[in-house]
Amino acid sequence: MKSGSINLQSVKRVIGKFMASLKKYSTVLVFLIFTGVYGYLIIQINTLSNPAVEDEAVEAEAKAVPTPRIDEDAAAKLESLKDNSVNVQTLFEQGRTNPFEE
Repeated sequence: MKSGSINLQSVKRVIGKFMASLKKYSTVLVFLIFTGVYGYLIIQINTLSNPAVEDEAVEAEAKAVPTPRIDEDAAAKLESLKDNSVNVQTLFEQGRTNPFEE
């Protein structure tokens, strides 16, 4: 066997010696791996939870949202109905005091 050749048995022997020497430090290595993964996750969560938003992007989104509009004739009709009916007046008052109640 030549001294410069590599065969499967010699590789298995070297890996076996390396693994035996790592067994002493296995607890520390597992702790370091878990600590590294945990730290990486914390940094990623912190980065993604506070994204930097530019003012121009916020203004563009605000301009893109349509403002609600009501027809003036429909508003006048609703006002006239409100003035003429007691039941409608109570509905308007309930809507003003608690708009999320049906």
